[in-house]
Amino acid sequence: MRKINSNDIDELTWSSPKGKFVGAGKQVSEALGRKPQSTDRNERHPFDVEIARIPAGATPFPYHSHSAQWEFYHVISGRGIVRDEGGTTAVEAGDAFIFPPGQPHQIKNDGQEDLNLYVVADNPIGESCHYPDSDKWAVRSPERRLIRSEALDYFDGEE
Repeated sequence: MRKINSNDIDELTWSSPKGKFVGAGKQVSEALGRKPQSTDRNERHPFDVEIARIPAGATPFPYHSHSAQWEFYHVISGRGIVRDEGGTTAVEAGDAFIFPPGQPHQIKNDGQEDLNLYVVADNPIGESCHYPDSDKWAVRSPERRLIRSEALDYFDGEE
């Protein structure tokens, strides 16, 4: 058995260049030995666990969907708003919710204290993301790239 204490994990913080997106998190699975870049399932682990902290008034990431990844959230403390295709939904401590592949989502802390959540994702190999608000894609094969592109016919440039 491999054991860690989340109180001993360093918190990573991030901010977009202009500060519109801000967040923090403790990478629990990586502290337990997960190697995110590995293609070996034993090193990669079948899921990834993070303890996310979103400061008051902050949004940690743009509105996006995943091509293959599932994400499960459980609110530990605080309040927030979750945006999805149907609009927005208020969340608070004790609430749990899940996003299947293809469902766009975004979380914002609209409260006065930190919003803390467990985030569990299956992180499949070859995953891509779509950002509907900016109409761009993140692709990870062979390297991670953000792109915008016009739709093409499957055989375009092939014959």
